[in-house]
Amino acid sequence: MRTPVSITTPIYYVNDRPHIGHAYTTTLCDVWARSQRLDGRDVFFLTGTDEHGAKVEKSARERGISPQALADENSEEFRKVMALFGLSNDDFIRTTEERHESQVKLFVQRLLASGDVYLGEFEGWYDEGQEEYVTDTRAKELDYKSPISGKPLVRAKEHNYYFRLSAYASKLEKFFDAQPAFVRPLGRFNEVRGRLREGLMDVPITRTNFSWGIGMPGAPEHVIYVWIDALFNYTTALGLADPKGTTASLRGKYWPPVYQVIGKEILWFHAVVWPAMLMALELPMPQCVYAHSFWISNGQKMSKSLGNFIDLPTIEEYFAKYGLDAWRWYMTTQGPIGTQDADFSPKHFHEIYTSQLVNTFANCASRTSSMIEKYFAGVMPDAETASMPSSSSAQAPSWSELAGTTAVEVQRRYANFELAEAADCALSLIRAVDVLINETQPFKLAKDPAKLPEVARILGACAEGVRVAAVLLSPIMPAKCAEVLTALGSPIEGEFATGGLVNAARWGRLTAGTRILKCAPFMRVDAPTA
Repeated sequence: MRTPVSITTPIYYVNDRPHIGHAYTTTLCDVWARSQRLDGRDVFFLTGTDEHGAKVEKSARERGISPQALADENSEEFRKVMALFGLSNDDFIRTTEERHESQVKLFVQRLLASGDVYLGEFEGWYDEGQEEYVTDTRAKELDYKSPISGKPLVRAKEHNYYFRLSAYASKLEKFFDAQPAFVRPLGRFNEVRGRLREGLMDVPITRTNFSWGIGMPGAPEHVIYVWIDALFNYTTALGLADPKGTTASLRGKYWPPVYQVIGKEILWFHAVVWPAMLMALELPMPQCVYAHSFWISNGQKMSKSLGNFIDLPTIEEYFAKYGLDAWRWYMTTQGPIGTQDADFSPKHFHEIYTSQLVNTFANCASRTSSMIEKYFAGVMPDAETASMPSSSSAQAPSWSELAGTTAVEVQRRYANFELAEAADCALSLIRAVDVLINETQPFKLAKDPAKLPEVARILGACAEGVRVAAVLLSPIMPAKCAEVLTALGSPIEGEFATGGLVNAARWGRLTAGTRILKCAPFMRVDAPTA
């Protein structure tokens, strides 16, 4: 029995509407979750909304509505996005839900009882936009400005409850030494290690300057700090504060997550504060915190004032023109998954769509299915293709060998969250089919009736190559790949949906006599004018 796996997005703050950053993170998680389900794993994929804090309270007051009304309104916007993007999350948690609030109190009570939380006073530099305290050393390095918003840090003094983060400095150092893949990519890991060496301050877990949040057990005038509240969502969705409860009995098997995927701006909380809290609560660590970079536009940070912000209405325009799966392809293959920000431009989007999806994937599927329709009445020809060389090169593997090694590599890349590499590896099969067509030119061979058996073998290999590629690409482009697989008479269902990704992609599953329909999953569209 294979171990169940889980993946989480950060929960998204309801003080803003959904935009490309939210769409990107959640799409990456969705691709990984789909790939693991296709590989036969029991997967739990969590996302949701972060709904407490001073900013929500302030925005609600400015609009003349209650904080709960604002939270309900914007949380619903995020739910709509999940449906719009066809995301396969298994749960959507809200921090205003009773199941979350009650468990946060239980966890905090445990931290109070263990002495990891205490009542004290703090004075230091505070980033209002991020709702984060920073050390004096860090504030000086930042020139006393927020690294995210650029706004000045403010000096704050408060009487709060604190988590003894400083007590976990040594344990965290040892943990990072033993787990060099805990934070990815490597540049982010090195960034965290560098900050750890500066020393750790205890962190406030309550505030007293607002009321919209979860009250501290036994001291309701203190409101649990939004960041501490939010981090617990990963465990409250699984019911872990009540190990003997129904939710924990059903979902406890999904802890710890394989990946907790976040944006780089919230790395410190997830890579240092969160692990220390888990240590204090004696809960197992996530396998990896993956912190991707930002989308930018023409070399500049996206901003509504600059008019280069990719918000939900803009994304919907891309859906209307190119389709959802084209958007998913671009996010997966061109996004800022590493340590460098990625530049989003309409021109580049169109170029990738045209070269990789229209000219490569769709054109290959169209040529293959059209020739089978023309020369074999739309029926998969009866020909042995497994031992056929994949190209004219003397070192070329057979088609069955190429498909097998490609499937294993794609499976490995997906599992390791190397999603762009998985996409390119799968697409390499389509490129190999194109090479076969260009080398053998079956459309010319078919003019000689005596060579039809040779044409049958070539096109049989082409159809099976397209099928295998579509299976491997389906976590990224589920709708379009399903369209291709249905046209090839081989949808992923029944026995194809069991036994794992490599089994589903095994060469030879497209049998002789199968009805093949013409298919062209992506069509040319006009280039953007700007």
